[in-house]
Amino acid sequence: MPAILIVEDEAKMRRLLELNLGEDGFTTFSAGDAEAGLKLLRENPIDLVLTDLKLPGMDGLEFLQTIKRQNAAMPVVVMTAFGSVETAVEAMKAGASDYVLKPFSLTEMRMVLHKELDVRNLREENRSLREALGKRYAHPNVVARSPKMQEVLATVERVAPTNATVLLGGESGVGKDLIARAIHEKSRRASGPFTKINSTAIPENLLESELFGFEKGAFTGAVAAKPGKFELADKGTLFLDEIGDVPPATQVKLLRVLQEREFERLGGTRTIKVDVRLIAATNKDLREALEQGTFREDLYYRLNVVPIDIAPLRERREDIPDLVNLFISRFTGESGKPVEAISPHAMQILVNYHWPGNVRELQNIVERACALAKGSVLEPADIHLDIRPAKVANGASGFLPDGMTLEQWEDEMVQEALRRANGNKSQAARLLGLSRNALRYRLSKIGIPDEGEKEP
Repeated sequence: MPAILIVEDEAKMRRLLELNLGEDGFTTFSAGDAEAGLKLLRENPIDLVLTDLKLPGMDGLEFLQTIKRQNAAMPVVVMTAFGSVETAVEAMKAGASDYVLKPFSLTEMRMVLHKELDVRNLREENRSLREALGKRYAHPNVVARSPKMQEVLATVERVAPTNATVLLGGESGVGKDLIARAIHEKSRRASGPFTKINSTAIPENLLESELFGFEKGAFTGAVAAKPGKFELADKGTLFLDEIGDVPPATQVKLLRVLQEREFERLGGTRTIKVDVRLIAATNKDLREALEQGTFREDLYYRLNVVPIDIAPLRERREDIPDLVNLFISRFTGESGKPVEAISPHAMQILVNYHWPGNVRELQNIVERACALAKGSVLEPADIHLDIRPAKVANGASGFLPDGMTLEQWEDEMVQEALRRANGNKSQAARLLGLSRNALRYRLSKIGIPDEGEKEP
């Protein structure tokens, strides 16, 4: 069974933890100060350290830093008084896995320890992740031919069975909601509800009531009580999209739910306990938000237990053909259009495009092409890319779209000319002001063969 080292100078609290954790199946070692704790660490196989921050002699923060210098992978949970949250945040920065505020319930303590041991096992398994990528991971509706998406799904496989909070990062349109659902469906909560809420889609003054519910008469128009998303997600998963846009007042209540698994409805006094796994997502840099003071540090560390970053589509072009074929089959089935396939030339145009809107933009382009296609095979003339001049941001002098090089922009202009010329390369060369040989060279660079054609 997992072995836990308890470092607590208060003898009664130390004994209470020993007895309770022992009944829960843990092997426990205990010490009254940091020096004795370090000695036990050297002499015994310890899986997790539980320590108070206020200790005689070497304090808990210095104790934590010493542990991390000796074994960076050792999970450490710190205990601190309610009025010392800032110290707990400092401990998280120094490498603590989690913190528990005193006074705490023993049930809460056991949940935190089990979660951290789950995360520890996850991280140990991830050491062999690169080797494991030789295995192909798959999930319905998630296209993952590229190594980057295979790495994402491999992490999903490992984190899903745990109760660890997951923070999904990535640009808009990369498919964070699909990954969140994949985690839920592979978890022990799969039979429970999967509840989704987008904080940017709800007015700021209504977000709190949507998350936590409200009682009758809580505000004008509250003619009946209504449960919030946390109640509806009990025994399941709550996916909170765009977490970076949650207002500060609501961040405080979110932190409490993550710490204590309880809250009150808006206008209510009854405390409601829930068992919910939170998966959060953001397209913002939350570390930048921390520096600007718009996002709480303690909430960030609670959310960022297992971060999963999803690469933009331009960095995983291997996935584009499979995504295109998936969307063609989906849209032709829904609309009854006779489109069955896409030509190699048209596919190459899609593969070479830089996709600022990611998978969502690709889906829209393919849907439009299927709706307007003249035949059963999508041709270059059916592909209408949204090529726009880039917006100049913060006074920058550049004018290329984000994520694009000059060479990529030229390639897209060549493909756009080919589309407007309905695939006629001689006409495309005239549109671009190029010789036929110059166009042939550019087509070969982007993988479109020059097979010859009849002149118009």
